[in-house]
Amino acid sequence: MDQLESDRQIIRRLVEDYARVKPSHGQIETEAVIDVDKDHYEVMHIGWDGVRRVHGSVVHLDIIAGKIWIQYDGTSRPVADELIAAGVPREDIVLGFHSADVRRLTDFAVG
Repeated sequence: MDQLESDRQIIRRLVEDYARVKPSHGQIETEAVIDVDKDHYEVMHIGWDGVRRVHGSVVHLDIIAGKIWIQYDGTSRPVADELIAAGVPREDIVLGFHSADVRRLTDFAVG
């Protein structure tokens, strides 16, 4: 199996795992969005918490130029740690939610 297909499988398992976790309050559904053609992966929360509408990304990952970009991580279990535990090297993970200047100060890829 090539690296791209391996990354897709790891991300798919991770997204599906995060999507199994339901919020403890409100009428909120958790949805896995998996677009292998565009290498775009998200976990969304959609619903109502009392009178407040809930609609937003909890996790957003993309595969861009052979790197896994973490565009957003709103979890208590950091996505980068989960990717590393699944065997993805740090140099293949980009913390896209940080600016390039900040990414240079991390142990992860800059872009």
